[in-house]
Amino acid sequence: MISTHEMRALEDNCGIPKVILMENAGKAVYNILNEKLGLKDKKILIVAYHGNNGGDGFVAARHLCDDAEVDVLFVGDEKKLKAETLANFRKIENNEKIQMLSLEAIDFSDYDIVIDAIFGTGIAGEIKDPLATLISKLSKAKSFKVSVDVPSGINPDTGEKANAYFEPDLLITMHDIKNGLEAYRNKTIVADIGIKGLKSS
Repeated sequence: MISTHEMRALEDNCGIPKVILMENAGKAVYNILNEKLGLKDKKILIVAYHGNNGGDGFVAARHLCDDAEVDVLFVGDEKKLKAETLANFRKIENNEKIQMLSLEAIDFSDYDIVIDAIFGTGIAGEIKDPLATLISKLSKAKSFKVSVDVPSGINPDTGEKANAYFEPDLLITMHDIKNGLEAYRNKTIVADIGIKGLKSS
């Protein structure tokens, strides 16, 4: 298992550009879902924020749309997208195979798979509306629910739950299980994103 501090240090010092790590993470989400669930005729919703977790979601959308019907709900602030996340956002926003949705246009019951790419390891404190309400609704969806790296609203170091949190059926975590997510071990698949180093689970 690994702390968020240790994970960030590995990412910063592994010698792999962050845009490549993001590509590897998003491609891993695609590969795992394709192997575990099959993607043919599936309808998938990816909900993404403006952090790196959202960037992983954008990459996943780009790969998933070759095999499934993919909608993306971006609930972040485009002005806050960092370079590598922005680059991956640009790659999908005009992709004819991907529909970009607004919050008002969502019916969660339409989807076979819902992917949580909202908050990653950087979550801290109370989640405010409209995100709190959105996360609660997503967690109650009857779709197969997937979290990328960390379930939104769960502190990855302590396991503490925020006022709103996503309860996944499957957690696809990057490199190693985070210290606070032991309770999700039986629902977790660890994705190799190319980082060598500290790994204890």
